[in-house]
Order: sequence, then C-alpha cells, then structure tokens
Amino acid sequence: MLPEDDLKIVTEKMGREPNLVEQGCFLNLWSEHCSYRSSAPLLKTFTTTGDRVIIGPGDDAAIIKFGNGWALAIGMESHNHPSYVDPYNGSATGVGGIVRDIISMGARPIALMDPLYFGPLNSPKNLYLFEHIIEGIAGYGNCIGVPVVRGEAFFDESYSGNPLVNVVCVGLAREENIVTACAQKAGNKLVLMGSTTGRDGLGGASFASRDLSEDSEAEDRPSIQIGDPFTEKLTIEATLEAIGKGYVKSCRDLGAAGLAGASSEMAAKGDLGMYIIADNVIQREANMTPYEILIAESQERMLLEVEPENVDAVLDIAKKYDLNASLIGELTENMDYAIEFEGEKVADIPVKLLTEGAPTFERPSEAPEPRDEGEKPELPHDLKQAVIDLISSHNVASKKWIYRQYDHEVQVRTVLKPGDDAGVLRIDGNEGIALSCGCNPRHTLLDPYIGGKGIVVENAMNLAVKGARGIAIVDCLNFGNPERPDIYWQFKHAILGLGDGARDLSIPVVGGNVSLYNESGEFNTAILPTPSIGLVGHTENVSATPSGIFTNEGDTIILVGVTKDELGGSEYYALKGIELNGKVPTVPDNATAVIDTLIDLVQSGKLTASHDLSLGGLAAALCEMCENIGANVDLSAVAEGLRADDILFSESHSRAIITSSEPEAVQEMLKDIPHVVIGTTGGRDLSITGNGMDLKLSVEEMNEARNSLMNLMME
Repeated sequence: MLPEDDLKIVTEKMGREPNLVEQGCFLNLWSEHCSYRSSAPLLKTFTTTGDRVIIGPGDDAAIIKFGNGWALAIGMESHNHPSYVDPYNGSATGVGGIVRDIISMGARPIALMDPLYFGPLNSPKNLYLFEHIIEGIAGYGNCIGVPVVRGEAFFDESYSGNPLVNVVCVGLAREENIVTACAQKAGNKLVLMGSTTGRDGLGGASFASRDLSEDSEAEDRPSIQIGDPFTEKLTIEATLEAIGKGYVKSCRDLGAAGLAGASSEMAAKGDLGMYIIADNVIQREANMTPYEILIAESQERMLLEVEPENVDAVLDIAKKYDLNASLIGELTENMDYAIEFEGEKVADIPVKLLTEGAPTFERPSEAPEPRDEGEKPELPHDLKQAVIDLISSHNVASKKWIYRQYDHEVQVRTVLKPGDDAGVLRIDGNEGIALSCGCNPRHTLLDPYIGGKGIVVENAMNLAVKGARGIAIVDCLNFGNPERPDIYWQFKHAILGLGDGARDLSIPVVGGNVSLYNESGEFNTAILPTPSIGLVGHTENVSATPSGIFTNEGDTIILVGVTKDELGGSEYYALKGIELNGKVPTVPDNATAVIDTLIDLVQSGKLTASHDLSLGGLAAALCEMCENIGANVDLSAVAEGLRADDILFSESHSRAIITSSEPEAVQEMLKDIPHVVIGTTGGRDLSITGNGMDLKLSVEEMNEARNSLMNLMME
C-alpha cells in the first residue's frame, strides 16, 4: 500500500483513488531508489556537461566521446540490500543489471569495477557474506565475458549488518549506433526480449528504500532477483545485433520496478503514452497477477521500441539466440500509461505523474558538534612492527584472493591487471582508458565535504600515475537513513565536496546512483558515509604505462608532493582504535598541477615505476612496491617537524612515488612541483632511515604480511 501522504497526492491528481495495481506502480516508481526524492535537489549541484559528454545523467548510462568515432558508455549501480539477504544472487544480479544498462545504450560492455565494503572478517557471518558476494560477481562476470579490471575492498564494523556492493561498467560503441531510453514515435511497437517473467524480485525498488531488519534474510528473500549469466550473454548479443541493424528506436533495461519502471520511463522521456497488454508478457510461473507482471524484477530482460514493419525481424533475432520475445504493446499519442489484462483495463495512470510526480525535497540536516581532534598517540616503540601491522590489515593487504577469482583478461584489451592503482585498457591503437574506483569512508565520516573533495583527487591521482587524465565520473552515494538530520547532513556535504572536487579538475559527473537507508536493525548502526565513485580517464599511449612496483635495480626513487600531519581517518589511527583523532587530509592547492605533471612524466617514457600514495600512506606504498626488489630509503628530507609515524602513515593527498633511471630529466620536469629524492632500488630489503628511523624489512617479510587476506581465505 502507498504511504498515506503519497496516496493523497495521487488521488488528488488522478481525481480518484488508485486501484491496487496502480498503487503498486506508484509504490515502486515513487520509492527513494527510483525517484531520488531526498537527493534530486542536491544532485542538481553537480556539473554534468563537458566537451566529451554526449549523454549525461537521466538515461540508463552516460555516453562520453572517446575519439575516432568511438564512444564510451559508463554506469554505476548498487545492489546492497539484496547482497545482504542473498549474497551470491544479490551481487551477481548487480553485475547483470549494470551490464544491461550499458547494452541498452547500444554499447558492448568491456570492463567492470567493483567497490565493495564489508564488516570485519573475524565474524563468521561477515566471512560468509564476503566469500559469496565475491563468488557471485565472479560467477556472473566470467560467464558473460566481461573483465573485472579494478575494484576495492574496505572493511569496517559499520558494514557488518549492511555490506555494500557497488558495480561500475564501461562499454564501447560506435557513435552512430548509440540508442537511448527516449521513446520516438506513437504507433511504434514494444518488444520484450530475454528471459521469462517470474515472481523473483517483487518490490525490489521499494525494498531498496528501507532499512534492513534482523529477519531480512527470511522475510525479504522474495525481493531478491535470480540471475542467469548464460541468458544474459545471449541477450547482449541479440540486443546489439538488433541495434546494429537499425531495428531498435529506443531501448531500456528492466531493472528497478521491473516492466512498470522501464516502460513508463521510456514513454515519459519521449512525451508519449503507452498501452501494454500484460497477458502477452511470457511468464515462467502460473497465475501471475498484473501487479506481479508489472513489478517483478526478473533478470535478463530488455524492452525495445520497434517500428511495426520490423517486429518480425526482431522476433527472429530473439529466436536465433534462443531467447523469449513477445509483442507486448505500443506507444500512444496520449500521455496515459494503460495496462490491459484478460481483456480489461487494470491500470490507467497519467504517465508523467507516475515517472515525475513524486515530490522531491531537501530534508532537515544537522551538523554534529565540532570534533576534538584529540591528542596524538605515543610514538610506537617498534616502528617495524607498526609497519607490519599496517600492511597486514585487510584494508591495506593485497586483494589478490579477490581478483584472482575474476577473468580480467577476456576481450584481450587489458593492459594493466587488477592490483595496481588503476585498470588500463587499450581501445584504439595505442589510445586507451584507465579506470579507478572507490573512496575513503573514514575521511568522509570526519569531514564529509573535505572527504568528498579528496575522493575525486585520490581517484584522479590513481589515473595520473598511469598516464591518464580523468574525463568522466559516475557515483554511488551510499548512506544511512536520510530521515535522520545527522545522516542527511553527511549526505549533503559529501555531495557538495564531490561536486567541487570534480569542478576543480574539470571532470563532469555524468551519472550514478543513490543508495540510502543502509542501516541495520540487527546492529543498530548506519554505515560509514560511503560516496564511492568510478572515474574513467583517457590515455594517449597505453604502451607508456609504468609498473606499480619496483622493476629495476639502481633506479632513483622520488617522492612527489607534500607530506603533512594528516592522520585523521587513517588506517594507522584505526588500528590504534582512535578513528576520530587527527586532521583529515586536505586537497592541496596545487593538486591539478601535480596531476598534470605526473601525466606528462608517464607519457614521456622516463618512469620505470609509479604509485599513488593513499590508504596506509608512504609506508604502505613502499612495501607494495617492494614486491620483487628492495630499496634503500632516507626520509630525513621529507618533512620538517613531523614525527616518524606522521611521515610513514600520513594519508595526505596528491602524493606519489616514482622511479627513474633518468633522475635529472625527471627532476627538471618536476621543477615546479614539491618533490624529494628519497633513495634507490635494489637488494632484498626495504631499509628506511632518517628522522629517527632505522627499519629493515625483507621482501619476504613484507610479502607475507601483505598476503594476510590470502592466507585467511586459504585456511
């Protein structure tokens, strides 16, 4: 049933009370998940246009100009609540849904990224969720032949009752083959193609717009979709073939709110109405009601607008790929959304009321009390052990166990495999794209605005150290209950920070998703504010991409950027149990100049290795780069007045470690950027001296510590 306030609005606008079928449509289309009721005014603050933007927010995916007639389709979605209730199917269908968003634009999916957030793995429940979510992503992505080239796995107690599964997909299309979800012409027919329609996923959109309860696994299982990657692969090929032959005038994936969502939104975007005969939808279960047919979120289904003379040709393509397909209705000149079932009209709704009529608003927000940054902890007596503890924490440790489950080389475009700062793919000749994703939720918790800006810069640095410049951002804004003023304040200021950070770097925000009500009754807590993003960058020469680890003996090691006393939200402080202490890393004024210079350095071919500094700071980056070769490092010139742990573990932004066999030429290019030579590569140990430090860690010690997650999963 509709909430009372919504029912009053609908009744007034329609001049009558909606029947149960119509109420089901409104319940899902007017949900927070579909209508962005609490977020639409804030999302309008993003800059969404730019020289490369062909299609911005509002369609199934954004379209960005790549060059030479090629275009990129980019989308990002969440599947958080379903992945808690049924981790395998929840995560698998999250992949399937975002892939179909890309297909519906006429693009072939070429890459996936998966920013994931879990509770600590010392809990059997969290370990179960972790294993099965990874298994679901791998099982689906591998079967459909789309590589997972980048990801993130972040662990914090706040995610124990509500893990986050965010997925980014990038597709490739010729510009002339792009289609949209905007209906084109009254009289054109609607073909539903792909899998059959069952009762799985009923009410998924409304389910995604409320808190999880302790009993969610049992009571909400009917809201979880069931995926079939083999049908998805056939649907990809059939849809792209129909689009390539010019038969498809508009296209929409059936995702949130099922057929009701896809069909009504398609019609409304074209300022048209729609008449659907629900009986014509091919069903896998007996005695389905019109409500169930309209709202079910059964997977692997696409809605195609087709001219009458081409319907048989599209049905023949479906038959060729052994897919179900049927003619289910047509577009109309009137602006009504009408449903027929068993010869009777069971719904008749003004289409714009259904798709655009939900009231949107800013909710009350309330800033927290000013935070006391607290006292600095005592300097560790054993800095070597502090480094080992840091790099063995699951947030910093190698994620090899995760990404080895994925096929990251299918389609043979992958230049840089997972585990580095960014994924790199070859697109056209030597031109390519680089991909980065994720965020630091602890930074955002301590200061949503500064944390939001930092997220953009951090991801842009991940691209820059691989020679790529960011060209488009998609986001997945994961927060708790927006009806709480403190949560809405976090949400609002994180969005403002993201927007300003993107504007500072001239990168448009072209699409994304809002996931609210990420709270658990079982644990009585909201998640950390987690505004995860996906950033796509362009690189002129993928062949120049440097390694993320030390590769040559005797190379000069240079630290780029300024290290500050900024350990607020750091992994080091989290391990000490003082997450709320310290200053949050700020974005330096020269962030753009640092990024531009690093890109130029990479493209010059003068770097042998390049690695951004982020989670875990300088200590983590050095240990990660010493995978095969050690280094002798002197940090006495890094920063005046800072303690050893500040220098090792600060997470200050816009910093990188680079190596070169041509240090003079590199330093000349860095003449306007703060930097310092800190050592040379070589040997089998990482030796760190200066500022009172005298540490030595062997390559074997570091690799063993960094394999903590792998070792846990192999037990």
